[in-house]
Order: sequence, then structure tokens, then C-alpha cells
Amino acid sequence: MQNEPQESLVGEEYEVEVGPVAHGGHCVARTESGRVLFVRHALPGERVIARITEGGETSRFLRADAVEVLEASKDRVPAPCPFSGPGKCGGCDWQHAKPGAQRRLKGEVIAEQLARLAGLTPEEAGWDGTVMPAEGDKLPAGQVPAWRTRVQYAVDAEGRAGLRKHRSHEVQVIDHCMIAAPGVTELGIEKREWPQIATVEAIAASGSADRQVILTPKPGGRLPIVELDKPVSVLRVAENRHGDKQVHRVHGRPFVRERADERTYRVGEGGFWQVHPQAADTLIKAVMQGLMPRKGDMALDLYCGVGLFAGALGERVGDKGAVLGIESGKRAVEDARHNLQDLDRVRIEQGKVEQVLPRTGIKEADIIVLDPPRAGAGKQTVRHLASLGARRIAYVACDPAALARDLKYFAQEGYKPATLRAFDLFPMTHHVECVAILKRVAKDA
Repeated sequence: MQNEPQESLVGEEYEVEVGPVAHGGHCVARTESGRVLFVRHALPGERVIARITEGGETSRFLRADAVEVLEASKDRVPAPCPFSGPGKCGGCDWQHAKPGAQRRLKGEVIAEQLARLAGLTPEEAGWDGTVMPAEGDKLPAGQVPAWRTRVQYAVDAEGRAGLRKHRSHEVQVIDHCMIAAPGVTELGIEKREWPQIATVEAIAASGSADRQVILTPKPGGRLPIVELDKPVSVLRVAENRHGDKQVHRVHGRPFVRERADERTYRVGEGGFWQVHPQAADTLIKAVMQGLMPRKGDMALDLYCGVGLFAGALGERVGDKGAVLGIESGKRAVEDARHNLQDLDRVRIEQGKVEQVLPRTGIKEADIIVLDPPRAGAGKQTVRHLASLGARRIAYVACDPAALARDLKYFAQEGYKPATLRAFDLFPMTHHVECVAILKRVAKDA
């Protein structure tokens, strides 16, 4: 017998008292009957009318938007962006919160994840509980830092550029993104139409005047002639016969040039680079202060991208030192080798960390930095890293849940955090960047 389809509760409204913040840009509330709601556009302690946006009678929890605020938090401000709010753009989570409150909320999420997934208090993690703003981002309530140097616009059926709504493929057409960096805004993506195009990614390098637009046509769509408000290179995404996405240069350079730690880095074909203009230098400083590299050290840079940390390590370990970087992306590896070609003590290998590292035959390392993808490094990789006996390991994390899970694995292998620092490199969103410095202790029983 087939299961009866569950009755949808989308559109139902409940008056609720809003509880604590949760990981993901929402707060937790409960209906009178005890149903758990994840409520966006609310703040802890508020009383709101929550309208269900996702879920049904048998769902473990329901998603909702606060569509009316009955009792407001002192941390609430009117959202500066006209496209922020229930049913609108999903790009920002905390436009309705004062900047200081946003950082406190992120700190509460980190603390909750550390406690729940790693069994650590902030003190045990070596963290003072603060989330630091990036330089220049400490603005009064109601002002928004224009920090996002890479913006991916979606295009609607009429060819208008916008941003996707929360957990939806629907496009919110916009005329301006407040968190976009000036170099992105000046391209004027929102001012023109994009017929036959699915997405437009705009990149404004913060380390140079390089500007780049990456176009993904709709299936069978033709590329328009691109005339924007500023000089820009244009790339096109196409699928090969195996279904893999490939990026082709249409005109201009296939890369942008970025600067960090007094080095220039080439980043090709929309490859990964930190989105906030201050992020690369902020993270290098935190990692190097934590690792304290010495001349002659053997260092690893795992998930190394275009070589950001490998370059910083290569400068500091000296001629008798060595740095091995491992990165899975083919183009990123080409860029890393180009970027670090003046440092003959640095070697870059291509492949997945869990496959390449065992093949290198490396049995020990002095210092390690890893900057894994959102899912984290995982138990197997953590165990291998711990076996190398490094005196210090720097873990750069864009997701506090993945960080906390991996810290638990590290503890089982004899490494615990000496310090943890958190940086608000994604203002107005729920995202936060952490740097944990791990040192060897006795193994957990």
C-alpha cells in the first residue's frame, strides 16, 4: 500500500516566541503544539507571526518566514536593502540585525556547534567568543559594507538579472546588490538584458583592476555580444559530451590578478579566491601567527587552491625548508605552479588530498595548514594528518559544523585547539570564517 501524501502546511501562520539562533541563518521557535520551526527574518526573543514556507504534517521540522513582528528585539533595524525580506532575495540572512548583533549571532552558532559536535566550551577551544569584523567593515547600523567581489546573478525568463530566492530556483530581479563590491556594481550587470543566458558571474579583483564576466548560456542558447560599462574579459561555460562543465575564453584574459601577503596571484577561469577584499590577508596573518613557521620547516598546504598559504609558507621556511601543496582542481594547480614558480622549495601536486597524500610517501611534517571544502576534511584525512606528528596544524574553516566535527576527530588522534579565531568575512549573511590552531596533546582514551 502506497504512503498517503502528507498534507502541506505551506502558507499556514503561527504566532510564536522566537528562541535561539541556529546554524543556517534562522532562529528556532515552537508552535503551541510543540512543532519546531526554523524561522528566517526573525531575531531571538522576538514575538512574530511565522508563515510556513516548507514542510507538512509529518515533517520533522517546518521552515517559516517572520511576516509580522509583534514584539521586536532591540537588535532589529529596518533592512537597508529593498530586496531583503520574506519571499525576496535569499542572498543575505541578517539585513534586519545591527552589525554587532550579527557578529554575536554568528558567535552563538560557533559556540553551539563546538559544544554539540566537538564537546568543547569556548575556553577549551581557546576562543574568546568574539567574531571580529574585517578592516573597514565596522559600520553604523543601517549601513552595509560593499564587500562581495564575486557575485553570481541568475537570469529570469525575460533575460533580467537577479539573485535567487531562499531555497528556490525563482529569481528576484534586482537593480543593485548592496553587498556587491564597487568593482562589481560598476559593471552594470543589472542594467542590461541577458537573452538566452542562465547565469552571469561577475568578478572584480581586489588586487588589480581586472574585471571578468563568466556567462553560462541556457541549453542551446547563443552568447550575446557583451558591452558593459567597464573594460572586462568574458568567459563562457559549456558542457562537453561527458557532461563536464568547461570554461572557454571569449575575449580578454582568462584570469584575474589578486594580491595577498605582498605576492600577486593569478586566479583563472572563475577559480576560488576569498570573496571579501580583506579575507586573504586576514587569513594569512591568522594562520602564520598561529603556525609560527621556522626556517627549515617541512610544511603542507592541503586543499591549496591557487597557492595562497603555500606562497606565504614558502617565503617563511627559507631555502632549507620545503612546502607541498595538494589541490584537486586542474586549473587551480596550473595557477598555483605559475604563482609560486619563483619558490623552488614549493611543490604542488594535483588530486584529492586523501588519495595524493598517502602516495607522496611523506611520513612527517613540521606544520600543516588545511582549508577544506564546506564538508570538512573527514575522519580518514584527519587520522593521516595526525600521524605526521606536526607541532602545529592550522585549520581554516568556512563552516563551523564541519570544523567542530573535525576537531572531535583530531582530539581522538591527540590534537586539540590551542587557539580559535572567528572572522566576519561575509557580513549580512550567516557565513563565518574560523581559524583553529591545533597542538599535540595526549590522545583521547
